[in-house]
Amino acid sequence: MITGLMQTAGLRLTFPMVLIAVVGVFFGSLMDAIAGGGGIVTIPTYLLAGLPIHMALGTNKLSSAIGTMASTGRFVRKGFVNWRLALPSVALAIVGSAVGTRVQLLVAAKYLQYLLLIVLPVVAFVVLRQRKFPEVPGQIEARRQAAIVFAASLVVGTYDGFYGAGTGTFLLLIFTLWAKMDVRTAAGNVKVVNLSSGIGSLIMSALHGQVFWLLGLIAAAAAFAGHFAGAGLAIKSGSKIVRPTVLIVLGLLAVKILWGFL
Repeated sequence: MITGLMQTAGLRLTFPMVLIAVVGVFFGSLMDAIAGGGGIVTIPTYLLAGLPIHMALGTNKLSSAIGTMASTGRFVRKGFVNWRLALPSVALAIVGSAVGTRVQLLVAAKYLQYLLLIVLPVVAFVVLRQRKFPEVPGQIEARRQAAIVFAASLVVGTYDGFYGAGTGTFLLLIFTLWAKMDVRTAAGNVKVVNLSSGIGSLIMSALHGQVFWLLGLIAAAAAFAGHFAGAGLAIKSGSKIVRPTVLIVLGLLAVKILWGFL
């Protein structure tokens, strides 16, 4: 049993592999809890540790799902989750991520990079125009807000299952700028959706044997610590820390995508 956990699909757990995963996953999770996009750091971390792409994506879902529980719990305890919107979003995110992961196992992820090269400059432009994220909710019809949140949960949840990098950032932008949530409630709802899509994707990856369980569980401890600390910073500082972190996330994602073409 222990030997099986130490070795998966021909990969054997080593100390350098664990060290790389723990350090990279902690910093990626810290960033993820504040503004989303932790996969920009954690997915390359698992690749650097020696995992093939599909197993890196599956193992990342294991550690990120456990880590996201920490930040989600902090937002829930502080009352920064709109459950009227969050509960239906959970089901939609799970369905979307399961479909996205199934497609990911069949298709090379590079094809999505072409779309992101178009989307990223637009997103960056919107963020740069926005001096700060809203500290109070804006005016919007409840039915329209629900439609925006539910559609985003399904579509971005599907993207999360397929590729995942930048998921939380995209959701945060949609929830604040289009669904008119205040930044803290938006971040809380993002965590609920992210956790749900992560679990849906993890189940699908596990069913296809694309999770390195022992490495993922060890890295999950670092993910939990990073998410706990990051959520505290986001709750305390709000827009002051979220906006610059979002810009950093978008910059790293752009570099990652461009690097993949070189």
